Amino acid sequence: MSQAAVVQWGSRSRTRRAVGRVAAVAALLSVQACAFSSAAQTDYGPPPKATAPCAWWYGIGDSPTARDVRLAAQRYDVVVLNAMETSAMRQLHQLNPKIKVLVYKDLSSTRNYAGAVTGDQDAPYLPSGLGYNTTQREHPEWFARDTAGKRIEWSGYPKHWQMTVWDKAYQLAWSKAVTAEVTREGWDGVLADNDFNSLSHYSSAVLAGTADVKATDRQLRDGLDEFLGVAGEALTKAGKLFVPNVSETHLTPGRWTAHSRFGGAMEENFGFRDDGGNGGLLTFRGNEFNELRAQAALGESMLLLVTRTREARQDRAGYASAALLAGPRTCWTPATSDDYVNPEWSPLQASGLGEAVETANRRADGLWYRTFTNGWVAVNPSSGPLKLTPPEGLVTLEGKPAAAVDLPAADGLILVKPKP
Repeated sequence: MSQAAVVQWGSRSRTRRAVGRVAAVAALLSVQACAFSSAAQTDYGPPPKATAPCAWWYGIGDSPTARDVRLAAQRYDVVVLNAMETSAMRQLHQLNPKIKVLVYKDLSSTRNYAGAVTGDQDAPYLPSGLGYNTTQREHPEWFARDTAGKRIEWSGYPKHWQMTVWDKAYQLAWSKAVTAEVTREGWDGVLADNDFNSLSHYSSAVLAGTADVKATDRQLRDGLDEFLGVAGEALTKAGKLFVPNVSETHLTPGRWTAHSRFGGAMEENFGFRDDGGNGGLLTFRGNEFNELRAQAALGESMLLLVTRTREARQDRAGYASAALLAGPRTCWTPATSDDYVNPEWSPLQASGLGEAVETANRRADGLWYRTFTNGWVAVNPSSGPLKLTPPEGLVTLEGKPAAAVDLPAADGLILVKPKP
């Protein structure tokens, strides 16, 4: 085919290529890479050592090519794919038995764009937990409605329909359907999208039965809190991981910890600069960073971190911030585009930091730093420059001797030992 077919999948519109395609300090024990186990497996040994952030791929933007699959098996510890990519998932398992491959499923919507439906039939593999057509026929009450009684279509995402995430029947049906599919097809677990904090990201609607936007958001958050327990327990019982993409946890202390308890959680705006506020790194505001740090140190669940990197500063800040959180199951990826269409890799991921020899430390002025067996990282999450003098004997990734610097606001620094 000479033209690409436009489809909608994952969390936004995609273009498909024509070719098929928590608080404790981690014990210092020996392992060379991240090693993930399913929720049903028991590890009788001590936790693995905290290493530099491993790499993962949020591969929901397109069907992976054969080359993509080969590269992913070599490069990544975790891969997330759309539900229809069962062949790629099985190939990844064959090429790398240790890799964990999660299936994308949306918690909060059902969809009726081409690819999710064919006429009045739902597709065999869905981006959501429940199909639009089946739900419309059998349970129309599961479509959320506004104060005018209309269904709520997400702004900017045509044919994405908000569901009643607070309805216990919907929660149980979603969990049953997704658990059955994941078990049948052989996925390692679920990446559950849109565990969001506010409907305002998608719609200005006020839910029927609520007084205003605040009450709407409260109903959705409370519903998702309960939903996470229902789905997480079902998937855990089946021996599968459940990893929600939880948003804006800096606004609600304890939310990250609670929502990551079934296998981990994803932070899609990690190392994000708050240009509309103080210009610092949003991740370090509120209680979020402390919760991420505690979870990383325990090493019991995944931290899947995404930093949107349009410039070198964002790349440095994201990777160095992830290194501050480095634990046995901390993975980071840059995102050079919004559509997640290509496998991502930053040169920083080949820096060879090695293993963490201490927990992350914070100076009185707000600068964070951490020492590794083969390097050192620092992050300035504040809105102004901070002076620092790095440890002696280190070099930049370009091989230049490290020197005292004024580290700019919302920036990071990665230094390594010189090569012999």
